[in-house]
Amino acid sequence: MHSPEYVQTSQAAAMVLGYRPANFRRNSILTGLNLLLTYPEGCVGRCGYCGMNSHRQIAESKRTFIRVPWPTVAVDDIIKRLKNDDGQLRRVCVGMITHRRAFDDMNEVIRRFHTETDRPISALIAPTLIRDLGRLAEIKEAGADMVGIAVDAATPELFERYRGRGVKGPHDWEHYWATLEAGARVFGPYKAGIHLVVGLGESEQEMIAAIQRAHDLGAHTHLFSFFPEGGTSMDDHPQPPYGQYRRVQLARYVINSNYGRYEQMNFDSAGQVVDFGVETADLIRYGEPFMTSGCPGPDGRVACNRPFGNERPGRPIRNYAFPPDVEDVELIRYQLREYREAP
Repeated sequence: MHSPEYVQTSQAAAMVLGYRPANFRRNSILTGLNLLLTYPEGCVGRCGYCGMNSHRQIAESKRTFIRVPWPTVAVDDIIKRLKNDDGQLRRVCVGMITHRRAFDDMNEVIRRFHTETDRPISALIAPTLIRDLGRLAEIKEAGADMVGIAVDAATPELFERYRGRGVKGPHDWEHYWATLEAGARVFGPYKAGIHLVVGLGESEQEMIAAIQRAHDLGAHTHLFSFFPEGGTSMDDHPQPPYGQYRRVQLARYVINSNYGRYEQMNFDSAGQVVDFGVETADLIRYGEPFMTSGCPGPDGRVACNRPFGNERPGRPIRNYAFPPDVEDVELIRYQLREYREAP
């Protein structure tokens, strides 16, 4: 069972589509259908934190990606079920893995969803497989209206350590950013997106500088909090403190909403944000900066909301899949004030 006839889908999507029993905490509702190409050989990337790493030291039956199993299902059947979901799933995202067939197979899957369903489609691409950046136009021609790139690491040093030569991986920092720039030209300003993972070892200042760089290239940032996957080389690496993640979330919102810029913000000697350069009280009060960031649906609101994808059971939520309530906002305010001492 491999692509393009089959894909993997997130556990949450499997629940919405009826492949698994549905039980969402706090009545959160998944609104984006995440699909991932799949092959028996797996991904040739060796990213130190990734559950798709084919060199991961864990039993096949216990493998997860972003903390949960991703069942393999037939594209024919997903399309059939998507036509009967009453519009709950407002966007489809088709993701590549680093495999020689993935670019053409992704376009085939996109083409099918474009011609057989009425959902907007994002392509989550692997730049390492796209050396000729002119080929990005093929993704748009297949039917995708947005493109995403998982750069993940905020600095070239961390990228090299966890995605490049540090793990004998194939990925190149400069090519990823060149692909993002080309993607924004092909798809249009802010029709491109970048994934960044907070907590790989960067400072808040370094992460926010990367967010500003992406924004200036015409791409919004979709933010993730590091979560250790068992059997990877980073399975004992801690999650980032809540204070760090909250401040980066707020800075991302300020930048991507054009309220302010990285250059207006002030940082302490540990690279932590101490002043966002703009008034943030109202932004915090309504809680939107702390909701999941992702590609939008037809209504312009985030569709790729990934409920509880960054969470541990029983722990405070990092990415809210729904508007935070009054108690949530009070907790967020407290977390924003949590700073670690400078070394």
